[in-house]
Amino acid sequence: MKLNYAKAEFISSFFDTSSLPPKTLPEVVFVGRSNVGKSSMINKIVNRKNLAFTSSKPGKTASINFFSIDGKIYLVDLPGYGFAQRPKAEREGWGSLIETYFSLGRNIKLVVLLTDIRIGPTEDDELMYNYLMSQELPFCIAATKSDKISKTEAWQMTDKISDLLGVPAFAFSSVTGEGTEMLKEIIESVTEGETEEEKYDD
Repeated sequence: MKLNYAKAEFISSFFDTSSLPPKTLPEVVFVGRSNVGKSSMINKIVNRKNLAFTSSKPGKTASINFFSIDGKIYLVDLPGYGFAQRPKAEREGWGSLIETYFSLGRNIKLVVLLTDIRIGPTEDDELMYNYLMSQELPFCIAATKSDKISKTEAWQMTDKISDLLGVPAFAFSSVTGEGTEMLKEIIESVTEGETEEEKYDD
């Protein structure tokens, strides 16, 4: 499915799953630990600085944020996980929000699992990876902040992450744009051939 990423629109932030948009469009979901760069990735994809809200304080995104691309797909930004300085009850609430979203039978075509290339998958990332595998959800792994290390280190780390999780990872930088076109190609390939019947099947 060819997409015009310049036609990007913020739909809304949802603090519970009862009021999410109808399941009428394919959804590409972004998940990862707090401050791994989900909002920055979305902004880079659409070439806008402030479509998705970015915060210097990890763990501030406590909602599910929906964005429309070209009126054809949704980008879904899930709450960040694994930020220990937030209250335990709040962290558990966000975890429940994520798990409930995934249990609703949404039209999920791809989950983008983000991990920091400088440190590789954390224990929380591995838990999310195992969850995605158990639910048989289609996903790819983006190793973010590749501009923070050398090219050689980035190659070594993406290989290490790929070997550790058994799924190919690619380097991504919201600063240099590395990996942006690859991610767009993946998104368009997984939404290719979406029929009207599939699109509106509830």
